[in-house]
Amino acid sequence: MIRLGTSGFSYDDWIGEVYPEDLPKWEWLPYYARSFKTVELNVTYYRFPEARYVRGWIDRTPEDFLFSVKAHQSLTHERKTPDFHGFRDSIDELFTSGKLGCILAQFPHSFHSTSENLAYLAELAKNLEGYPVVVEFRAKDWVKEEIFQLLNDLNLGYCCVDEPQLPGLMPPVAVATGPLAYVRFHGRNEEKWWQHEFAWERYDYTYSTDELNEWIPKIQDLNDQAPLTLVYANNHYKGQSVDTINKLKQLLAWEE
Repeated sequence: MIRLGTSGFSYDDWIGEVYPEDLPKWEWLPYYARSFKTVELNVTYYRFPEARYVRGWIDRTPEDFLFSVKAHQSLTHERKTPDFHGFRDSIDELFTSGKLGCILAQFPHSFHSTSENLAYLAELAKNLEGYPVVVEFRAKDWVKEEIFQLLNDLNLGYCCVDEPQLPGLMPPVAVATGPLAYVRFHGRNEEKWWQHEFAWERYDYTYSTDELNEWIPKIQDLNDQAPLTLVYANNHYKGQSVDTINKLKQLLAWEE
């Protein structure tokens, strides 16, 4: 099963591009859920969501809708005192409702393949046991067979990415490990990847059909390997991610 969605849905620059100008903010998620059956949430990286917000996500989406949530920054970027308990508590209702697609543990570029960090992955897996978890690496030294085998052993998924092919960044490798397959399209904006004034500039990119077509056999192969494949477009500026997913749907001839 393949689910296609975007990384985030709550962007002011989507007004007039994705959402009607007169659509209230509280209706953005139900409007989004008419076209897509999954979304990736970034808010959980910055703070533990209050229970009322989690219930709102659950109540305002169809029964089969799935949320992927970013692991809190204490688990991935800070790591000295990771608050696994607080994070689990904050998303547990999403999990028990059956709407948690995945936890995305996105590590920084400075997180390299070292013995210390390998041990931390085991700690992460142990403390999030029972939840579907996918790891996104940003440093190329993680891309090797022994790491893919380790992720399998730890029951952690590997996040496949499409991004600029700059030195040290992740190559477009499609591998399924752990409980599910996972793909993120970040865009290929080489000029703004490292040098930008605002974070959104990095993801200001429109994929061509030919570029996305490179991924169609890879996504189909991932779908053969895993019971669930989640695909998200993160080139969110002015709704370019929606364009990306709509093009992928057409290329895959996919009907959810």
